[in-house]
Amino acid sequence: MNTPHRMDPQGGCPHAANARLLAKGPVAEVILPGEVEGMAVLGHEELKEFLTHEDVAKNAEHFTALQEGRIPEGWPLHTFTTVAGMTTADGADHRRLRSLVSRAFTQRRVEALRPRVEELTGSLLDNLAAAADANDGVADLRRNFAFPLPMSVICELLGVDPGNADKLHSLTTHVVSTSITPEEVLASNKEMVGMLAQHAAARLADPKDDLTNALITAREEDGDRLSEGELIGTLLLLIIAGHETTLNLVTNAVRALCAHRDQLELVLRGEATWLDVVEETLRYDAPVAYFPFRYPTRDLEIGGTVIPRGTPVLAGYAAAGRDERAHGERADTFDVTREDSRNLSLGHGPHYCLGAPLARMEATIALERLFTRFPDLDVAEAEKVEPRRGSFVGNSVVVLPVRLGEDRLTAAAQPR
Repeated sequence: MNTPHRMDPQGGCPHAANARLLAKGPVAEVILPGEVEGMAVLGHEELKEFLTHEDVAKNAEHFTALQEGRIPEGWPLHTFTTVAGMTTADGADHRRLRSLVSRAFTQRRVEALRPRVEELTGSLLDNLAAAADANDGVADLRRNFAFPLPMSVICELLGVDPGNADKLHSLTTHVVSTSITPEEVLASNKEMVGMLAQHAAARLADPKDDLTNALITAREEDGDRLSEGELIGTLLLLIIAGHETTLNLVTNAVRALCAHRDQLELVLRGEATWLDVVEETLRYDAPVAYFPFRYPTRDLEIGGTVIPRGTPVLAGYAAAGRDERAHGERADTFDVTREDSRNLSLGHGPHYCLGAPLARMEATIALERLFTRFPDLDVAEAEKVEPRRGSFVGNSVVVLPVRLGEDRLTAAAQPR
Protein backbone atom coordinates (compact mmCIF):
# COMPACT_ATOMS: atom_id res chain seq x y z
CA MET A 1 0.00 0.00 0.00
CA ASN A 2 1.39 3.39 -0.98
CA THR A 3 1.72 6.06 1.69
CA PRO A 4 -1.08 8.61 1.18
CA HIS A 5 0.02 11.85 -0.43
CA ARG A 6 -0.33 14.79 1.92
CA MET A 7 -1.86 17.72 0.07
CA ASP A 8 0.16 20.90 0.51
CA PRO A 9 -2.22 23.49 2.03
CA GLN A 10 -0.06 26.25 0.55
CA GLY A 11 -0.58 24.89 -2.94
CA GLY A 12 2.84 24.99 -4.48
CA CYS A 13 3.46 23.93 -8.07
CA PRO A 14 1.46 20.71 -8.53
CA HIS A 15 3.26 19.25 -11.53
CA ALA A 16 6.23 17.59 -9.82
CA ALA A 17 4.01 15.91 -7.23
CA ASN A 18 1.54 14.89 -9.91
CA ALA A 19 4.28 13.24 -11.96
CA ARG A 20 5.34 11.18 -8.95
CA LEU A 21 1.77 10.18 -8.21
CA LEU A 22 0.95 9.31 -11.82
CA ALA A 23 4.02 7.07 -11.95
CA LYS A 24 2.35 4.98 -9.24
CA GLY A 25 -1.12 4.98 -10.76
CA PRO A 26 -4.02 7.11 -11.97
CA VAL A 27 -5.74 7.28 -8.56
CA ALA A 28 -4.04 8.33 -5.32
CA GLU A 29 -4.88 8.31 -1.64
CA VAL A 30 -4.48 11.79 -0.16
CA ILE A 31 -4.55 13.48 3.22
CA LEU A 32 -6.58 16.68 3.18
CA PRO A 33 -6.27 19.56 5.67
CA GLY A 34 -7.37 18.56 9.14
CA GLU A 35 -6.08 15.00 8.60
CA VAL A 36 -9.18 14.15 6.57
CA GLU A 37 -8.69 11.08 4.37
CA GLY A 38 -9.54 11.49 0.70
CA MET A 39 -8.52 10.45 -2.78
CA ALA A 40 -7.60 12.13 -6.05
CA VAL A 41 -8.26 10.92 -9.59
CA LEU A 42 -5.30 11.98 -11.71
CA GLY A 43 -5.30 10.01 -14.98
CA HIS A 44 -7.04 11.58 -17.97
CA GLU A 45 -9.22 8.62 -18.93
CA GLU A 46 -9.90 7.68 -15.32
CA LEU A 47 -10.94 11.23 -14.49
CA LYS A 48 -13.17 11.36 -17.55
CA GLU A 49 -14.84 8.15 -16.39
CA PHE A 50 -15.16 9.34 -12.82
CA LEU A 51 -16.70 12.70 -13.75
CA THR A 52 -19.55 11.00 -15.59
CA HIS A 53 -20.03 7.88 -13.45
CA GLU A 54 -23.63 7.26 -12.37
CA ASP A 55 -22.47 6.17 -8.92
CA VAL A 56 -20.62 9.41 -8.15
CA ALA A 57 -22.41 12.28 -6.41
CA LYS A 58 -21.75 15.95 -5.64
CA ASN A 59 -24.13 16.39 -2.71
CA ALA A 60 -22.36 16.28 0.65
CA GLU A 61 -25.08 14.04 2.07
CA HIS A 62 -22.85 11.32 0.61
CA PHE A 63 -19.70 12.61 2.42
CA THR A 64 -19.37 10.02 5.18
CA ALA A 65 -17.00 11.92 7.49
CA LEU A 66 -19.15 15.06 7.31
CA GLN A 67 -22.35 13.19 8.02
CA GLU A 68 -20.71 11.43 10.98
CA GLY A 69 -19.66 14.78 12.47
CA ARG A 70 -15.94 14.26 11.92
CA ILE A 71 -15.44 17.46 9.88
CA PRO A 72 -14.91 20.45 12.19
CA GLU A 73 -16.63 23.79 11.73
CA GLY A 74 -14.29 26.14 9.92
CA TRP A 75 -12.67 23.37 7.87
CA PRO A 76 -11.03 25.24 4.95
CA LEU A 77 -12.84 23.12 2.35
CA HIS A 78 -16.23 23.34 4.05
CA THR A 79 -17.67 25.83 1.56
CA PHE A 80 -16.97 23.48 -1.32
CA THR A 81 -19.04 20.80 0.40
CA THR A 82 -22.00 22.78 1.71
CA VAL A 83 -22.64 25.79 -0.53
CA ALA A 84 -26.10 25.59 -2.08
CA GLY A 85 -26.03 25.51 -5.87
CA MET A 86 -25.04 23.60 -8.95
CA THR A 87 -21.68 22.43 -7.64
CA THR A 88 -23.27 20.45 -4.81
CA ALA A 89 -26.43 19.23 -6.53
CA ASP A 90 -27.20 15.94 -8.27
CA GLY A 91 -29.74 14.52 -10.68
CA ALA A 92 -33.00 16.40 -11.12
CA ASP A 93 -31.96 19.06 -8.60
CA HIS A 94 -28.78 19.77 -10.56
CA ARG A 95 -30.66 19.84 -13.87
CA ARG A 96 -33.16 22.31 -12.37
CA LEU A 97 -30.44 24.67 -11.17
CA ARG A 98 -28.30 24.37 -14.28
CA SER A 99 -31.28 24.95 -16.56
CA LEU A 100 -32.17 28.07 -14.62
CA VAL A 101 -28.66 29.51 -14.74
CA SER A 102 -28.03 28.50 -18.35
CA ARG A 103 -31.16 30.33 -19.46
CA ALA A 104 -29.89 33.46 -17.75
CA PHE A 105 -26.25 32.90 -18.73
CA THR A 106 -27.04 32.64 -22.43
CA GLN A 107 -24.70 32.59 -25.41
CA ARG A 108 -26.36 35.84 -26.47
CA ARG A 109 -25.29 37.50 -23.23
CA VAL A 110 -21.77 36.15 -23.61
CA GLU A 111 -21.37 37.25 -27.23
CA ALA A 112 -22.87 40.63 -26.43
CA LEU A 113 -19.96 41.12 -24.04
CA ARG A 114 -17.33 40.83 -26.79
CA PRO A 115 -17.11 44.56 -27.62
CA ARG A 116 -16.92 45.36 -23.92
CA VAL A 117 -14.17 42.76 -23.37
CA GLU A 118 -12.21 44.29 -26.24
CA GLU A 119 -12.73 47.80 -24.87
CA LEU A 120 -11.67 46.78 -21.37
CA THR A 121 -8.62 44.99 -22.73
CA GLY A 122 -7.48 48.13 -24.52
CA SER A 123 -7.83 50.33 -21.46
CA LEU A 124 -6.11 47.79 -19.22
CA LEU A 125 -3.17 47.59 -21.62
CA ASP A 126 -2.86 51.36 -21.22
CA ASN A 127 -2.85 50.89 -17.46
CA LEU A 128 -0.26 48.13 -17.74
CA ALA A 129 2.03 50.38 -19.78
CA ALA A 130 1.59 53.22 -17.31
CA ALA A 131 2.35 50.91 -14.37
CA ALA A 132 5.53 49.73 -16.11
CA ASP A 133 6.60 53.29 -16.89
CA ALA A 134 6.20 54.16 -13.22
CA ASN A 135 8.29 51.19 -12.05
CA ASP A 136 11.44 51.06 -14.18
CA GLY A 137 9.71 49.15 -16.96
CA VAL A 138 8.29 46.35 -14.76
CA ALA A 139 4.63 45.78 -13.92
CA ASP A 140 2.65 42.99 -12.28
CA LEU A 141 0.67 41.57 -15.18
CA ARG A 142 -1.59 39.60 -12.88
CA ARG A 143 -2.64 42.62 -10.81
CA ASN A 144 -2.81 45.15 -13.66
CA PHE A 145 -4.26 43.02 -16.45
CA ALA A 146 -5.13 39.36 -15.86
CA PHE A 147 -7.25 40.09 -12.76
CA PRO A 148 -9.22 43.25 -13.61
CA LEU A 149 -10.34 42.01 -17.03
CA PRO A 150 -12.45 38.99 -15.99
CA MET A 151 -13.40 40.57 -12.67
CA SER A 152 -14.76 43.66 -14.43
CA VAL A 153 -16.68 41.48 -16.88
CA ILE A 154 -18.31 39.29 -14.24
CA CYS A 155 -19.17 42.33 -12.12
CA GLU A 156 -20.87 43.94 -15.11
CA LEU A 157 -22.64 40.71 -15.98
CA LEU A 158 -24.01 40.39 -12.44
CA GLY A 159 -24.56 44.11 -11.96
CA VAL A 160 -22.12 44.19 -9.02
CA ASP A 161 -20.63 47.55 -8.01
CA PRO A 162 -17.12 47.56 -9.57
CA GLY A 163 -15.92 49.33 -6.45
CA ASN A 164 -16.39 46.02 -4.64
CA ALA A 165 -14.16 44.08 -7.04
CA ASP A 166 -11.03 44.08 -4.89
CA LYS A 167 -12.97 43.11 -1.77
CA LEU A 168 -14.79 40.31 -3.57
CA HIS A 169 -11.51 38.99 -4.95
CA SER A 170 -9.95 39.04 -1.50
CA LEU A 171 -12.91 37.17 -0.05
CA THR A 172 -13.00 34.59 -2.84
CA THR A 173 -9.29 34.01 -2.34
CA HIS A 174 -10.09 33.12 1.28
CA VAL A 175 -13.05 30.99 0.25
CA VAL A 176 -10.87 28.80 -1.99
CA SER A 177 -7.88 28.85 0.36
CA THR A 178 -6.76 25.59 1.94
CA SER A 179 -4.29 27.18 4.35
CA ILE A 180 -6.22 29.69 6.49
CA THR A 181 -7.42 29.22 10.07
CA PRO A 182 -10.96 28.11 11.00
CA GLU A 183 -11.64 31.60 12.36
CA GLU A 184 -10.65 33.15 9.03
CA VAL A 185 -12.79 30.64 7.15
CA LEU A 186 -15.89 31.47 9.16
CA ALA A 187 -15.32 35.22 9.04
CA SER A 188 -14.69 35.27 5.27
CA ASN A 189 -17.70 33.11 4.48
CA LYS A 190 -19.95 35.27 6.67
CA GLU A 191 -18.74 38.48 5.04
CA MET A 192 -19.05 37.06 1.52
CA VAL A 193 -22.59 35.81 2.11
CA GLY A 194 -23.49 39.17 3.63
CA MET A 195 -22.19 41.11 0.63
CA LEU A 196 -24.01 38.88 -1.85
CA ALA A 197 -27.25 38.97 0.15
CA GLN A 198 -27.04 42.76 0.22
CA HIS A 199 -26.46 42.83 -3.54
CA ALA A 200 -29.41 40.52 -4.18
CA ALA A 201 -31.66 42.63 -1.94
CA ALA A 202 -30.64 45.79 -3.81
CA ARG A 203 -31.47 44.15 -7.13
CA LEU A 204 -34.82 42.97 -5.80
CA ALA A 205 -35.66 46.53 -4.75
CA ASP A 206 -34.28 48.11 -7.94
CA PRO A 207 -34.31 45.60 -10.83
CA LYS A 208 -31.71 45.98 -13.60
CA ASP A 209 -31.08 44.16 -16.86
CA ASP A 210 -28.35 41.90 -15.51
CA LEU A 211 -27.79 38.28 -14.63
CA THR A 212 -28.59 38.76 -10.94
CA ASN A 213 -32.02 40.12 -11.77
CA ALA A 214 -32.55 37.28 -14.27
CA LEU A 215 -31.85 34.78 -11.50
CA ILE A 216 -34.15 36.60 -9.07
CA THR A 217 -36.93 36.83 -11.62
CA ALA A 218 -36.68 33.15 -12.38
CA ARG A 219 -36.88 32.45 -8.66
CA GLU A 220 -39.99 34.57 -8.25
CA GLU A 221 -41.81 32.87 -11.13
CA ASP A 222 -41.79 29.63 -9.14
CA GLY A 223 -40.96 29.71 -5.46
CA ASP A 224 -39.58 26.18 -5.60
CA ARG A 225 -37.10 26.96 -8.34
CA LEU A 226 -34.36 28.90 -6.56
CA SER A 227 -34.22 29.37 -2.82
CA GLU A 228 -32.44 32.34 -1.26
CA GLY A 229 -29.57 30.05 -0.30
CA GLU A 230 -29.34 28.74 -3.85
CA LEU A 231 -29.36 32.29 -5.19
CA ILE A 232 -26.49 33.31 -2.91
CA GLY A 233 -24.63 30.08 -3.69
CA THR A 234 -25.06 30.63 -7.41
CA LEU A 235 -23.79 34.21 -7.19
CA LEU A 236 -20.80 32.97 -5.20
CA LEU A 237 -20.06 30.29 -7.79
CA LEU A 238 -20.35 32.74 -10.68
CA ILE A 239 -18.06 35.31 -9.06
CA ILE A 240 -15.38 32.77 -8.16
CA ALA A 241 -15.48 30.79 -11.41
CA GLY A 242 -16.17 33.91 -13.45
CA HIS A 243 -12.85 35.53 -12.66
CA GLU A 244 -10.47 33.06 -10.96
CA THR A 245 -10.42 30.64 -13.88
CA THR A 246 -9.67 33.29 -16.51
CA LEU A 247 -7.23 35.08 -14.21
CA ASN A 248 -5.17 31.90 -13.81
CA LEU A 249 -5.59 30.93 -17.46
CA VAL A 250 -4.22 34.23 -18.78
CA THR A 251 -1.42 34.28 -16.19
CA ASN A 252 -0.36 30.71 -16.96
CA ALA A 253 -0.53 31.30 -20.72
CA VAL A 254 1.75 34.35 -20.49
CA ARG A 255 4.23 32.41 -18.35
CA ALA A 256 4.22 29.53 -20.82
CA LEU A 257 4.66 31.74 -23.88
CA CYS A 258 7.49 33.70 -22.27
CA ALA A 259 9.24 30.46 -21.33
CA HIS A 260 8.74 29.08 -24.85
CA ARG A 261 9.50 31.98 -27.17
CA ASP A 262 9.50 29.68 -30.19
CA GLN A 263 5.84 28.93 -29.55
CA LEU A 264 5.03 32.62 -29.24
CA GLU A 265 6.76 33.29 -32.56
CA LEU A 266 4.64 30.63 -34.25
CA VAL A 267 1.51 32.43 -33.13
CA LEU A 268 2.80 35.89 -34.03
CA ARG A 269 3.65 34.56 -37.52
CA GLY A 270 0.15 33.14 -37.90
CA GLU A 271 1.25 29.50 -37.84
CA ALA A 272 -0.94 28.84 -34.80
CA THR A 273 -3.89 30.69 -33.31
CA TRP A 274 -4.48 32.34 -29.96
CA LEU A 275 -7.22 29.80 -29.34
CA ASP A 276 -4.53 27.13 -29.80
CA VAL A 277 -2.60 28.88 -27.02
CA VAL A 278 -5.64 28.86 -24.76
CA GLU A 279 -6.37 25.17 -25.32
CA GLU A 280 -2.75 24.14 -24.84
CA THR A 281 -2.51 26.19 -21.64
CA LEU A 282 -5.66 24.53 -20.31
CA ARG A 283 -3.98 21.18 -20.88
CA TYR A 284 -0.40 22.07 -19.93
CA ASP A 285 -1.00 24.25 -16.89
CA ALA A 286 -4.66 23.98 -15.87
CA PRO A 287 -6.03 27.02 -14.00
CA VAL A 288 -7.56 24.67 -11.42
CA ALA A 289 -5.24 22.00 -10.04
CA TYR A 290 -7.62 19.97 -7.88
CA PHE A 291 -11.35 20.62 -7.62
CA PRO A 292 -13.31 19.43 -4.54
CA PHE A 293 -15.39 17.20 -4.20
CA ARG A 294 -17.23 14.20 -5.53
CA TYR A 295 -18.32 11.18 -3.48
CA PRO A 296 -18.83 7.60 -4.65
CA THR A 297 -22.24 6.34 -3.56
CA ARG A 298 -20.83 2.81 -3.38
CA ASP A 299 -17.36 1.29 -3.28
CA LEU A 300 -16.15 2.11 -6.76
CA GLU A 301 -13.19 0.79 -8.73
CA ILE A 302 -11.48 3.40 -10.93
CA GLY A 303 -8.19 2.69 -12.67
CA GLY A 304 -7.66 -0.48 -10.67
CA THR A 305 -8.11 1.27 -7.31
CA VAL A 306 -11.17 0.97 -5.10
CA ILE A 307 -12.50 4.28 -3.83
CA PRO A 308 -14.62 3.59 -0.74
CA ARG A 309 -18.17 4.87 -0.60
CA GLY A 310 -18.45 8.36 0.87
CA THR A 311 -14.82 9.32 0.31
CA PRO A 312 -14.18 12.97 -0.67
CA VAL A 313 -12.47 12.84 -4.07
CA LEU A 314 -10.48 15.59 -5.77
CA ALA A 315 -10.65 15.98 -9.55
CA GLY A 316 -6.98 16.26 -10.54
CA TYR A 317 -7.27 18.48 -13.62
CA ALA A 318 -3.63 19.58 -13.68
CA ALA A 319 -2.43 15.98 -13.44
CA ALA A 320 -4.80 14.76 -16.16
CA GLY A 321 -3.46 17.44 -18.48
CA ARG A 322 0.03 15.95 -18.31
CA ASP A 323 -0.89 12.27 -18.27
CA GLU A 324 1.50 10.65 -20.77
CA ARG A 325 -0.93 7.83 -21.46
CA ALA A 326 -3.34 10.38 -22.92
CA HIS A 327 -0.95 13.03 -24.28
CA GLY A 328 2.13 11.04 -25.20
CA GLU A 329 5.77 11.27 -24.14
CA ARG A 330 5.75 15.02 -24.73
CA ALA A 331 2.94 15.66 -22.25
CA ASP A 332 5.26 17.95 -20.27
CA THR A 333 6.00 20.03 -23.37
CA PHE A 334 4.13 23.24 -24.20
CA ASP A 335 3.27 22.91 -27.89
CA VAL A 336 0.63 25.16 -29.48
CA THR A 337 0.72 23.05 -32.67
CA ARG A 338 -0.25 19.89 -30.79
CA GLU A 339 -2.84 18.03 -32.86
CA ASP A 340 -4.74 16.89 -29.79
CA SER A 341 -4.94 19.38 -26.91
CA ARG A 342 -8.03 17.72 -25.47
CA ASN A 343 -8.32 18.50 -21.81
CA LEU A 344 -10.71 18.22 -18.89
CA SER A 345 -9.64 21.49 -17.27
CA LEU A 346 -13.09 23.08 -17.50
CA GLY A 347 -14.82 19.91 -16.39
CA HIS A 348 -16.62 17.13 -18.20
CA GLY A 349 -20.11 15.71 -18.22
CA PRO A 350 -23.16 17.17 -16.45
CA HIS A 351 -21.07 19.62 -14.41
CA TYR A 352 -19.10 21.01 -17.36
CA CYS A 353 -18.35 24.70 -16.74
CA LEU A 354 -21.18 26.92 -17.99
CA GLY A 355 -18.75 29.83 -18.23
CA ALA A 356 -16.31 28.01 -20.53
CA PRO A 357 -17.24 30.05 -23.66
CA LEU A 358 -16.76 33.30 -21.74
CA ALA A 359 -13.42 32.20 -20.30
CA ARG A 360 -12.15 31.18 -23.74
CA MET A 361 -13.32 34.45 -25.31
CA GLU A 362 -11.76 36.60 -22.60
CA ALA A 363 -8.45 34.74 -22.64
CA THR A 364 -8.18 34.71 -26.43
CA ILE A 365 -8.84 38.44 -26.74
CA ALA A 366 -6.54 39.25 -23.82
CA LEU A 367 -3.57 37.27 -25.14
CA GLU A 368 -3.92 38.46 -28.73
CA ARG A 369 -4.13 42.14 -27.76
CA LEU A 370 -1.37 41.83 -25.15
CA PHE A 371 1.27 40.29 -27.41
CA THR A 372 0.21 42.28 -30.47
CA ARG A 373 0.87 45.48 -28.56
CA PHE A 374 3.87 44.18 -26.59
CA PRO A 375 5.51 41.44 -28.70
CA ASP A 376 8.73 41.72 -26.67
CA LEU A 377 6.98 41.28 -23.33
CA ASP A 378 8.91 38.93 -21.06
CA VAL A 379 8.82 37.76 -17.47
CA ALA A 380 11.05 39.78 -15.17
CA GLU A 381 13.84 38.08 -13.24
CA ALA A 382 12.02 38.45 -9.93
CA GLU A 383 9.35 36.00 -11.12
CA LYS A 384 11.82 33.14 -10.84
CA VAL A 385 10.96 33.02 -7.13
CA GLU A 386 7.46 31.94 -8.20
CA PRO A 387 5.46 32.45 -5.01
CA ARG A 388 2.39 30.25 -5.23
CA ARG A 389 -1.11 30.63 -3.86
CA GLY A 390 -2.18 29.47 -0.43
CA SER A 391 -4.42 26.80 -1.92
CA PHE A 392 -4.11 23.53 -3.81
CA VAL A 393 -7.37 24.28 -5.65
CA GLY A 394 -6.22 27.11 -7.90
CA ASN A 395 -3.03 26.75 -9.93
CA SER A 396 -1.03 29.89 -10.62
CA VAL A 397 1.49 32.32 -9.19
CA VAL A 398 0.54 35.17 -6.88
CA VAL A 399 2.32 37.83 -8.92
CA LEU A 400 3.70 37.96 -12.45
CA PRO A 401 6.16 40.84 -12.92
CA VAL A 402 6.84 41.45 -16.59
CA ARG A 403 8.89 43.81 -18.74
CA LEU A 404 6.96 45.12 -21.71
CA GLY A 405 10.00 45.66 -23.92
CA GLU A 406 12.08 48.65 -24.91
CA ASP A 407 9.80 49.59 -27.81
CA ARG A 408 6.64 49.87 -25.74
CA LEU A 409 4.51 52.99 -26.09
CA THR A 410 3.20 54.71 -23.00
CA ALA A 411 -0.53 54.97 -22.51
CA ALA A 412 -0.45 58.59 -23.64
CA ALA A 413 1.44 57.82 -26.85
CA GLN A 414 -0.33 54.59 -27.78
CA PRO A 415 -2.67 55.04 -30.78
CA ARG A 416 -6.19 53.70 -30.17
